[in-house]
Amino acid sequence: MLLEHQSSVDRWMALRMLRYVVRQVERWRQEHPEHALLPVILPLVMYHGPEGAWRAPRRVEDLFELPGESEEERAHWRAWVPRFEYLLDDLTAEREEALKARSGPPLVRLAWLVLRYGRTGELARKLPEWVGLFAQVQAAPEGTEHLLVVIRYLLWTGDKAVHDATGQVLHSVLDEQHAEELMRSYGEELIEQGRQQGLTQGLEKGLARGRAESLLRILALRGIHVEEGARQRILDCTDMDTLDNWFDRVLQATTLSEVLDGGAHASRSKDS
Repeated sequence: MLLEHQSSVDRWMALRMLRYVVRQVERWRQEHPEHALLPVILPLVMYHGPEGAWRAPRRVEDLFELPGESEEERAHWRAWVPRFEYLLDDLTAEREEALKARSGPPLVRLAWLVLRYGRTGELARKLPEWVGLFAQVQAAPEGTEHLLVVIRYLLWTGDKAVHDATGQVLHSVLDEQHAEELMRSYGEELIEQGRQQGLTQGLEKGLARGRAESLLRILALRGIHVEEGARQRILDCTDMDTLDNWFDRVLQATTLSEVLDGGAHASRSKDS
């Protein structure tokens, strides 16, 4: 499975996903030269943006301007262009009840809900309604670490109302002292760092640096190794859209390539 998170509609998504798949199979070929056939990689885009439903073409062939005036003529040319289609999980089209009813561990279902409502203006109102799900995440093995990932995402992407609602949820799930420690050490402190850096380096550059450092901390919390070259790539990034995309992916990523490159083949056990 190759998973790509999108918070904005990209008309050229089909071409991007094709490029990702080709990159993965080329890497697989280098690692498995003895195999004569390639593994199947399922490309999936998960969309949770504020622009409404996903509108970009899902098939590469729809990106080509085909010659001919009739459908019959265009069908002839269509046979000569690449054929590739990605799967789409448009969270913006899903109701809350449907996301809660999906199969998966509590962390994954909570992540779907946070992504679904994170850019809609409804998140602050919704968070207290998910206290039970937060409690399930906390009660699971490594629950505190997983909870930290979600809380950090909420504090970085949310406004003051979301921050207040996050604190309310934490106080419902944890004891007061523990909740305050989490909010202070893993939330407000990081936001303040970004603000202070903005004062000395320029607001945009400072916030980007703070976001990059926070991303590295989340990767460390999740036990994902970051080599020096990748670490420098993250720290040098000043594009907030790119950093936001990396933040969206890190909620469910298990490898660094899933965060930085948009996906990874998760079915290596079936490569034979």
